[in-house]
Amino acid sequence: MFGIRGFNRNPGTRGTTDGSRGLEIVKDIVARRGADGERAGPPRSGPRARPGHPGRTRSEAAGGTRVVGRRGADAAPVEPVGPLILTEDGALLDDLLRLCAAAGARAQVRHGPPDRDRWESAPLVIVGDDAAARLRGSGRRRGVVLVSRAPESPELWRHAVEVGADHALVLPDGEKWLVDRIADVAEGAGCPALTVGVLGGSGGAGASTLACALALTSARAGRRTLLVDADPLGGGLDVMLGAEEAEGLRWPAFAGSRGRVGGGALEEALPALHGLRVLSWDRGEPVPVPAQAVRAVLAAARRGGGSVVVDLPRHADDNASEALAQLDLALIVVPATLPAVAAAGRTAAALRPVLRDLRAVVRPARRDRSGRGPDGAEVARLLGLPYAGELPHDPGLPAAQDTGRPPGHDPRGPLARFGTAFWQQVVPGPDGATA
Repeated sequence: MFGIRGFNRNPGTRGTTDGSRGLEIVKDIVARRGADGERAGPPRSGPRARPGHPGRTRSEAAGGTRVVGRRGADAAPVEPVGPLILTEDGALLDDLLRLCAAAGARAQVRHGPPDRDRWESAPLVIVGDDAAARLRGSGRRRGVVLVSRAPESPELWRHAVEVGADHALVLPDGEKWLVDRIADVAEGAGCPALTVGVLGGSGGAGASTLACALALTSARAGRRTLLVDADPLGGGLDVMLGAEEAEGLRWPAFAGSRGRVGGGALEEALPALHGLRVLSWDRGEPVPVPAQAVRAVLAAARRGGGSVVVDLPRHADDNASEALAQLDLALIVVPATLPAVAAAGRTAAALRPVLRDLRAVVRPARRDRSGRGPDGAEVARLLGLPYAGELPHDPGLPAAQDTGRPPGHDPRGPLARFGTAFWQQVVPGPDGATA
């Protein structure tokens, strides 16, 4: 398990050491976030006003379609990003809206057969068992789920066949599966983030410096970027970024995560600066974070697309294994000295069984009096790894960090040039500029 430095800060999201409180904050963000960035109250039982129609409740709007997930009766209509719900069962509808809120999705609700365009264009259709008979003749499509609050019965499966449902389930038993399915729709099915791990082949190799520089250059290129500090024994990437006082959640807040974490909610909950989001440790007493939580958080980070940079520890444990399993490629930073190369060789040998793409980044050593020194490509060859390039020395880095400027802050500096060249090589599209 990761030993995590717990919060020792002011009260608020930044100051909590209680993992369950952190999860409550994330769930609140999910429940209140409209897909367009506005915030909407969580679903409540009882009469509801229909957006754009003050005073009209669900029963008065029966037969019409409404969008759930915006605050205020005068909100302008928007295209919903979530499932189409077809039911006239009020109790079932309340359950489904609650699950949509938990998944961070806004729903269309239809009390009657939907029109053809809405039926065909909705990313997911959730049909109440009470509405199944009215859907005969609506046409077949994928992404239909039949839901009932009654015990499972042959009639449920008959209705599922009649409406062409991909799945049929009973609440509350099927809630977790349905929340995950709705969340997939809400977050889209785009390309997952290119996830790059960085670790040192030996102590003090400069892996954290490189991780920060890669994240900054990715964000500067316009990509959604998340920097993850997966080394609990390091100095803290938030410190390196000048973000130790930034508002947002740190790792201890996610210690209680077991199931799915919403990607959008995760991003909103983390500190933001330099055009990216960062998930780091805090300075207090260690708080254990289970491997399940690491898996859930990193999976959520990947679902958002763009780039995820993970600063990895050199020690191996269950949490490091979870992080390694999420990577598309990894860079091992190797100082070009004999002891460092020997240490990196042992580290690389341990990583090969779990990493498909491991590349060497070499920090040049001082030249001897003859002007000779180990060549970066030769170091990579000795390690049996592809050569990803030479990590240049940045003479201005100590002074920059003393004034709160992170590695790679200068677009013309050596670290930024390395990062830019790296992303251009590994990201598809012109100049590596795809999001």
